[in-house]
Amino acid sequence: MGAHRRKCDWCGSGTPIVRDMEPLNPDYQYWCEECARALIIKGDPIETYRELEGEPIYGRLLDEHCTLKRFYSFATA
Repeated sequence: MGAHRRKCDWCGSGTPIVRDMEPLNPDYQYWCEECARALIIKGDPIETYRELEGEPIYGRLLDEHCTLKRFYSFATA
């Protein structure tokens, strides 16, 4: 299945913007913007990720909502 046809692994309806490259549960790798924002606000952001839309949507979410002082890794191909 191509990434453009994939749905969010959590809600099952949103278009994924980010992929967790080191998921604790491999069933939850692809996250839509709303679910990814909820993870960050909950205090459980994705630490090693790959942006899927070609622009840093998840990176902006981290900047806007993350108060934790951790280092996050943008995974490259």
